Amino acid sequence: MAKGDKINFSTPSGFPEFLPSEKRLELYLLDIIRRVFESYGFTPIETPAVERLEVLQAKGNQGDNIIYGIDPILPPNRQAERDKSGETGSEARALKFDQTVPLAAYIARHLNELIFPFARYQMDVVFRGERAKDGRFRQFRQCDIDVVARRELSLLYDAQMPAIITEIFEAINIGDFLIRINNRKVLTGFFKSLGIAENQIKSCIGIVDALEKIGESKVKQDLEKEGISAEQAQKIIEFIKIDGLVDEVLDKLKHLAQNLPETEQLSLGVTELETVITGVRNLGVAENRFCIDLSIARGLDYYTGTVYETTLLGHEALGSICSGGRYEELVGVFLGEKMPGVGISIGLTRLISRLLKAGILNTLAATPAQVMVVNMQEDLMPTYLKVSQHLRQAGINVITNFDKRPLGKQFQLADKQGIQFCVIIGSEEAAAQKSSLKDLKTGEQVEVLLENLAEEVKRKLS
Repeated sequence: MAKGDKINFSTPSGFPEFLPSEKRLELYLLDIIRRVFESYGFTPIETPAVERLEVLQAKGNQGDNIIYGIDPILPPNRQAERDKSGETGSEARALKFDQTVPLAAYIARHLNELIFPFARYQMDVVFRGERAKDGRFRQFRQCDIDVVARRELSLLYDAQMPAIITEIFEAINIGDFLIRINNRKVLTGFFKSLGIAENQIKSCIGIVDALEKIGESKVKQDLEKEGISAEQAQKIIEFIKIDGLVDEVLDKLKHLAQNLPETEQLSLGVTELETVITGVRNLGVAENRFCIDLSIARGLDYYTGTVYETTLLGHEALGSICSGGRYEELVGVFLGEKMPGVGISIGLTRLISRLLKAGILNTLAATPAQVMVVNMQEDLMPTYLKVSQHLRQAGINVITNFDKRPLGKQFQLADKQGIQFCVIIGSEEAAAQKSSLKDLKTGEQVEVLLENLAEEVKRKLS
């Protein structure tokens, strides 16, 4: 770089960074999510940001949005070090685009160290090489849970997922939401009953999954482009539009399964769906929090059974705010054995961006401090430090102002950071072992003995 050239220090497109008030909101939400995950016995793990490309492309995930990188990671002038490490320098690598495929590889790598069913949560950053735009990022944090078993996995784990989603979103208090539940076997079985060929079903599911984005007319067109007849396309549209109360939808599905040809898989899907719904109810999830939506398919190839998407009512344009489902073969592709799993994912970075823009969430104060101990005079700094530590030991977050400046300016600084209370100690107060406690929101100022200060601050904060 030539002398005098300016460095472009703007963030790369699609890679977010947060102001303190935004980051504090993220950490607050992460803490809520973590507490709910752990209340159901999920344990944390971490996987590498970089995986072998062949891992990420397992089970047909060609990864249109994968951000690629080709080894060697080490530069040419460290060739000897690379060779010594055993790296070939020719293995394709990429940044992980989700956390489910890396989980499958993680289980394969640690199979003999884990206890099954293995229930884990992960709240890591993932990367997608998609076009950056409003609410869409190339780097974002996902909060995932999955349960994986060897050979068999109870459908009650599928039922737990809506219960967990409900607890999280009720704790965040984002308003009314609806968990839309389906089963891919129901869709696949219905397509088979229409005589649609096995090799066409995958693309049909992908088209149906795009219904909300492209509309009914475009779904029909796309189905016909795949070789589906106009009559079959119309029947698919009529099928995925079946709605009503949960029990009404189940009854309609059972009736179809009894009256259509080749409905073994459809019947299995309906039975699984009914089992999951019964479990959801037994877990105490309110009826207005979930429904059966036959248009929910989830685009990823590895889903085989239950699938979920969650919509914020009144803000449907935000799209799904939490999604997931069951997969039977994803882990087994690495191990050659049946290892079914089920999971959900919250794209937290995207969710925060959307909810802030919609005014559903607000950022937190720029600092976690609840109290500022102001600096009245330099010779009293030992007292300010002792008082600050006393408050911290009582569980109160404190900023001690080390810089001497006019009292009004110190109040302004506290207020700008969202700090509600200021502790004021001058010579007279120090001599009497007292302080003045000023509430910047109300303007009220009271005199408090230093020994009672922590208790009084806690009382006012409650």
